[in-house]
Amino acid sequence: MDPRWLDVAIAEAEQGRAEGGIPIGAALVGPDGEVLGRGHNRRVQDDDPTVHGETDAFRNAGRLRDYRATTMVTTLSPCWYCAGLVRQFGIGAVLIGEARTFHGGHDWLAEHGVRVEVLDDERCVAMMSAFVAERPELWNEDIGVAE
Repeated sequence: MDPRWLDVAIAEAEQGRAEGGIPIGAALVGPDGEVLGRGHNRRVQDDDPTVHGETDAFRNAGRLRDYRATTMVTTLSPCWYCAGLVRQFGIGAVLIGEARTFHGGHDWLAEHGVRVEVLDDERCVAMMSAFVAERPELWNEDIGVAE
C-alpha cells in the first residue's frame, strides 16, 4: 500500500468540508495504483445518511468483477457500516489515515483477513479533531451517538 494514496482521500475530505459536510474522504485504488473511484462523506450535502466517504468512493468506482486486489483508502477508521462494505465485497486492503479521533471496525477487518494499515497521519488527525470540536452535534449524528 502506497501512503501517497492518502493524498487523494485527504483532498476529498477537504472538499467535503468546504461543502459544509463532514471531512472524511476515501478512494478505491486498483492493484496498479489507479484510482478507480473517489468520494467523500455527503450525508449533509445529499441529506442521505448512507453516503459515507467509503460508500461514495465505492459507488463512483462502478462495478468490478472482483475487489480482492483493491485497496480502500480512507482518512478515518471505517465505521461498522463501511467496514461491512469492505467485507461484503471482499476488498483486500484498507489504508487508514488515522484512528485516534474515531476507532471504527478496522480491527475486525484485520481479524477477517483484510490487510489493514493505519498511517496515523497528522493532517487527518488535525482535520477531524478541529471538526469534532467545531461541530460536535453533527459529528455525534454521523457516528450515531445521541446527544
